[in-house]
Amino acid sequence: MRPKTLSVLIVTAMLSVPLTASADMLDVIRTSLNDGCSMEKYLAIVDDFNAYYKDKGYQTEILVPLHSELGAGVVIWVGRSASVEVFGKAYDHWELELDKPGSTVSKLSARFGECTTDRSRASYITAK
Repeated sequence: MRPKTLSVLIVTAMLSVPLTASADMLDVIRTSLNDGCSMEKYLAIVDDFNAYYKDKGYQTEILVPLHSELGAGVVIWVGRSASVEVFGKAYDHWELELDKPGSTVSKLSARFGECTTDRSRASYITAK
């Protein structure tokens, strides 16, 4: 998703639910493993991502459907930030570093691109 589109969605969410803007934000990506990418390889990339983003306020866990209409090879990325603002800062960092050759973000992105294909993305805030 383009940064500007995501920013518009985040601002819209913030304006539409101002009382819960400080709630946790969930970044949910439905992705599928590419041929030749094992779950172990994917989880190793996720572990490296989490280690890098730990101090940036964004962490993820991976859901593996036991039974679902999504089909085989689908996994769900659930990224969590303390707020929409914290998520925005982490996302902006990702976007700024993405085009820098040799950056950790560009290396992670390349590894994710070899291993997975994103199918959909949605953002949520938790109701408290």
